[in-house]
Amino acid sequence: MTESRIQRRDVLLGAAAAGLGLASGSSWAQSAWPSKPVTVVVPFPAGGGTDAFARPLAAQFSKSTGKTLVIDNRGGAGGTLGASIASKAAPDGYTLFMGAVHHAIAPSMYPKLDYDIEKDFIPLALLANVPQVLVVNPKTPSTNFKQFLDHIKRNPAKLNYGSAGAGTSHHLAGELFKQQTGTFITHIPYRGAGPALQDLMGGNVDMMFDGLGSSANHIKSGRIKALMVSGPKRNPAFPDVPCASEVGLPDYTVTTWYGLWAPKGTPADVQARIVDEIKHLGTADELKAVWASNGADYGGMTQQQFGAFVSSEVKRWAAVVKASGAKLD
Repeated sequence: MTESRIQRRDVLLGAAAAGLGLASGSSWAQSAWPSKPVTVVVPFPAGGGTDAFARPLAAQFSKSTGKTLVIDNRGGAGGTLGASIASKAAPDGYTLFMGAVHHAIAPSMYPKLDYDIEKDFIPLALLANVPQVLVVNPKTPSTNFKQFLDHIKRNPAKLNYGSAGAGTSHHLAGELFKQQTGTFITHIPYRGAGPALQDLMGGNVDMMFDGLGSSANHIKSGRIKALMVSGPKRNPAFPDVPCASEVGLPDYTVTTWYGLWAPKGTPADVQARIVDEIKHLGTADELKAVWASNGADYGGMTQQQFGAFVSSEVKRWAAVVKASGAKLD
């Protein structure tokens, strides 16, 4: 073999080896996640609906990957404070954001947000979708929805309802209820569903429109009483609780959904690895049982479908806010 051919062969072999090195390096980068603990910013205090799904997910994640999923509760401003913090995190896959329907409502309620849920985050996965439920303190004299509605009508402006914060789905669920029943109840915003539920159980607020994720255990224990589940059908986890259609509110449908995002700029291979892991976690019997007990469905959307869903929810809730005239309290 001539010297020129030998040199050409060496160049080609070197290029092939470099290509293999790049391919294996890319594969290694993808499979390496997670190589250290991952933090999930939960924008509400502990004890709320987001927590009800985030903590079981964290436990299953650690079991599956051998790495810790740290829940960082950052409550305040209807969930927008935590979202703002997460939007500025390093886009390396080690700080994620677990938001909810509230973050599709926020753009219409908070005109000066320093982040954009559609532009500053990458949607990864829909984690849970649950109907909202009307819950009251068990000491209320009403035993069913009709009695409670009559009680509200006999006492205009005297009853109140707690929420996870101004501009959350809990808040707008109350505004929608007022519209459809012709009643008036006073909105009391909290820094998350957890504190609001504590005050409901303590008798400091009269009622709450909450996602089943955070209310389920309290309903089962008798600490609060469920009078109605939103939507056209009963929830399998609570078959004895009538749905909105059954109590004369056929158009009252409010669901609370929870999703996972990454900061803008997170590499595509890391995104893919996270999405694959989330899909895998959803197959675990332990997680299926938790979701079922909370009346929730797990996932069901591709990454692209979830992104389109978030955009549609931003538009939907903007219309509800405009029609209801809801404002920050």
